[in-house]
Amino acid sequence: DGVYFTYTNESPISFNPFYTDDYFFDVEKRESICTLLLTLWKSADEHITKTEAGELGSAVNSYIELICADHSVTPCFNTFYEYLRDVYRKDMEKRDIKVTLSDFNINNLLTTLKQYYRGGRYDFLLNSDKNIDLLSKRFIVFEIDQVKDNKDLFPVVTIIIMEAFINKMRRLKGIRKMILIEEAWKAIASANMADYIKYLYKTVRKYFGEAIVVTQEVDDIIQSPIVKESIINNSDCKILLDQRKYMTKFDGIQAMLGLSEKEKSQILSINQNNDPNRLYKEVWIGLGGMQSAVYATEVSMEEYLTYTTEETEKVEVMNRAAQLGGDIETAIRQLAIEKRNNKKK
Repeated sequence: DGVYFTYTNESPISFNPFYTDDYFFDVEKRESICTLLLTLWKSADEHITKTEAGELGSAVNSYIELICADHSVTPCFNTFYEYLRDVYRKDMEKRDIKVTLSDFNINNLLTTLKQYYRGGRYDFLLNSDKNIDLLSKRFIVFEIDQVKDNKDLFPVVTIIIMEAFINKMRRLKGIRKMILIEEAWKAIASANMADYIKYLYKTVRKYFGEAIVVTQEVDDIIQSPIVKESIINNSDCKILLDQRKYMTKFDGIQAMLGLSEKEKSQILSINQNNDPNRLYKEVWIGLGGMQSAVYATEVSMEEYLTYTTEETEKVEVMNRAAQLGGDIETAIRQLAIEKRNNKKK
């Protein structure tokens, strides 16, 4: 039971931040919508005043009251934009205490957000008609490689991802939750994500959850202050693979991760004396500075072929699957048997 989000020109990534299957909007959900709208409106270096944040929050709350009371209004960005333009703006003009454009420039807000409204350049992004309630999905994948360099789309996508997990984290009681951020350091290091990451790592365990980050680039760890302040300081479990190619940089890694000399020696011993007759890799696991060791990880040939990232091996699996009418499972089983038999000869 899962959903896979990715971006292509033919099928661009699409969300609906205003949709919930039960019309339940808690404080965190409302705040995440406001954060999303502020991100769409203001650039990273622009200051947001209390009046701007307050008025936008009031507009979001009023719109939510509308859609909860009148289910004929479809919750989506399009109807929110129309409410902001046609209703909220006029209500502001009727107030006894006027809000000047210098305090809250709603016209500028509407102009900036217009590209996400019907007919705009990014009208697909926040108006998904699939109405998928991510809270109920057990497995969700966001593939963001195609948008990581798009300064308009990337901040929106990352905020929606974090909001989806934090909503799960807080609302699903007694269920283990996990977020795994793999090779997405540009997302983590962005200003829009900094507060989310700090909040996540300080609170996730309290809600029976865990956060995992994965990288192959050591420089990502060394250079990011968010990693140092938020992730490393709040991560009791650290797992490192073979670090021989980073030996000249390892002093920096050691300092950043707070490793002892014993732990450093353990890590640099990985895969140094492996049994040539067995297919395995070694890995170092450290638990809160109290316990650490190097372990051998060995899997069956079937599992190895399922998860291998070696191009020649992946091609071999896919070619065999093509011969079997697309049956990848049978292809893996056949190749595993053949490789075991060849090894015995």
